Amino acid sequence: MSTETKNIAVIGSGSWATAIVKILLNNVNQITWYTRKQEDVEYILKYKHNPRYITSVEFDTTNINLTNDVCKAVYENDIIILAVPSAFCHSTISALDKEKLKNKIFFSAIKGIIPEYNLIVGEYLNKIWEVPINNIGVITGPCHAEEVAMEKLSYLTIASSDLSKANALAELMKCRYVKVTSSDDIYGTEISAVLKNVIAVAGGICHGLGYGDNFLSVLVSNAIQEIERFVASVHPIDRDIKASAYLGDLLVTAYSQFSRNRMFGTMLGKGYSVKMAQLEMNMIAEGYYAVKCVHEINQKYKVDMPIVDAVYNIVYEKIAPAIEIRLLTDKLS
Repeated sequence: MSTETKNIAVIGSGSWATAIVKILLNNVNQITWYTRKQEDVEYILKYKHNPRYITSVEFDTTNINLTNDVCKAVYENDIIILAVPSAFCHSTISALDKEKLKNKIFFSAIKGIIPEYNLIVGEYLNKIWEVPINNIGVITGPCHAEEVAMEKLSYLTIASSDLSKANALAELMKCRYVKVTSSDDIYGTEISAVLKNVIAVAGGICHGLGYGDNFLSVLVSNAIQEIERFVASVHPIDRDIKASAYLGDLLVTAYSQFSRNRMFGTMLGKGYSVKMAQLEMNMIAEGYYAVKCVHEINQKYKVDMPIVDAVYNIVYEKIAPAIEIRLLTDKLS
């Protein structure tokens, strides 16, 4: 795929969507940017920055076609980057006509599971919207939107079963402060990105309970083994789980001050209810939705996942975090 004549739309207006627009504008002259609220369209046009997320990033809006019409954004562009929370992805694009998507190229930057179908985004696009699998890709880390905003050196992995499409988008996302590698492991990178959010919630819970760095290192080292077992069961191919797209993405999400999943977990560990933590954060922690979906999917595969099970028990079964984590400590090594 050549991207020289391709038009690009970014669907979403959160931190990661905003960071992706910033990255792409280093190499792309014109981008369509969909945001749900017309008031946000008007605000960005007037003040040149997102009113809600990583507000320090200033845009030259002459290079951006802002719209709150998702159909217009998708139909008028060739490459569609989805960057909305997984819980709202289906409702965001539900008005689309699947017959008009056959030749579109979709890249998911969502890092979550579509809860209505218990499908990762790639499978959702393929099975529900009938987008050909070789027209689907994934944008994954290790990378935080906040550090992209500050132009701190960051790394991305672009995955697609059609490696030429991954390579083409990688060229458009490379810039002074972002290095990009390509992969053909669309399933492994996406599933790993989903699971690392759950692990980050677990890390935050432990932090909130007062566990230290020593225990967190054990938790994360066990977590990458847990991720490897699950990914190998769901999509068994030869992959190096120590690569940045897997282990690196887990580390940055489990340890970083910018991780909203870790923040959500920390609040639970400190005694917040799930609802109070969500209200106070005013941001989506993908791990909240992901852990339920993964737990249900694992009923089929029956992979040993003690960390995922612990987070599920705390978040959905309302087991006291102190009790559940104490039980978890005996299952780790």
